[in-house]
Amino acid sequence: MNQPQKPKLPPMLPIERRTVGIVAVVAMFRLFGLFALLPVLSIYAVGLEGATPLLAGLAVGGYGLTQALLQIPFGSLSDRIGRVPVILGGLALFGLGSLIAATSDSIYGVVAGRFLQGAGAISSTLTALLADATRPEVRTRTMGLYGAGVGVSIILALVLGPVIAGRGGVQNLFLATAILAVLAAAMVLVVPSTPRPAANEGEVGFRSAMTLPLIMLDLYIFLLHAMLTVLFTALPFVLTNRLELPLSDHWQVYIGALAISLAGTVPLIFADDRQGKSWTIQVALVLMLSGLLVLALAGFALLNVLAALGLFFAGLNFLEAALPARLSILASPRQRGASLGVFSTSQFLGAFCGGLLGGWLLSSGNPGDVFLFAGVLTAAWLVLHQFVFVARKPAEKSADRPEI
Repeated sequence: MNQPQKPKLPPMLPIERRTVGIVAVVAMFRLFGLFALLPVLSIYAVGLEGATPLLAGLAVGGYGLTQALLQIPFGSLSDRIGRVPVILGGLALFGLGSLIAATSDSIYGVVAGRFLQGAGAISSTLTALLADATRPEVRTRTMGLYGAGVGVSIILALVLGPVIAGRGGVQNLFLATAILAVLAAAMVLVVPSTPRPAANEGEVGFRSAMTLPLIMLDLYIFLLHAMLTVLFTALPFVLTNRLELPLSDHWQVYIGALAISLAGTVPLIFADDRQGKSWTIQVALVLMLSGLLVLALAGFALLNVLAALGLFFAGLNFLEAALPARLSILASPRQRGASLGVFSTSQFLGAFCGGLLGGWLLSSGNPGDVFLFAGVLTAAWLVLHQFVFVARKPAEKSADRPEI
């Protein structure tokens, strides 16, 4: 008896592949500069003139505030004047902030540079450009490829950031981010032209971003990046002070943990399939919670830290790809820039709040308090997700729309 075959996925068109490749590389260059600083910036910041743990936390997560304030205006502006001009302007601001931070000797100069880096708020516009250039039937796959590129960028950043900072100083790391901003701008200039959504597909505005499913995704990305920034306000001190690893060797811990994380991330990506499954988010949250509890309660032996980070990154890397993929399908085409602007605003506001909270908690001198806080936050998120999923009526679910 013949088994029913799954319908074949349509191939991506050449122009879609080219656009996805360029946008992914631009995002990778930009995110490399942000994530390469995460493993080293808190240690660097506390040694600057005028530094306190709270100001060091602000240096780590401060870029999130200006990102949060400008994502919606930039996303909406891109709906009106086009994606490319907004992206180029954002990259210019990002590069200028990198140069200011690279040439500053005080904590205030670095914080100012980080705020200006954040003013280059183009994450929503990049994602909107990607969605504009792809058909709905390949969009989830497109976002998966985009998310994979972002994941690779994060891995490279976590590995190379400590190496560059350990050998050439954090100032050189800021300079490298400025150079990458220039290269990214050059690539944007050759992106294929993409037709804007037709006027009859809706009015430009934010009402479409205020539906319950989209609001839930906004909350999820806020929590995800709050926990990520909280983690990295304390983790470099654990590696340096508790494990006595020089800064230039931190990459070995990160690459080991990221390799371990693939055992969780890859199966989740395959299980999530094209439209998204709610239970995969639950599993990702359990993985993150387990890692944070190991960090908070099991002590700071090297094997414990490796295992804990492997669990945490397994859930985090999956959610980094899964959440924007869900949102790109739920958001209507004409309001895509604005909807993704709200999403990115929530993401970077989470980073800002996480940096402040992490710096405040680190004032106690016990990194375990920071990890425990992140674990409690993850547990609350898991309970919320379970409640929302169970409470949803069957009629609200649809075979062609992702589950939250």
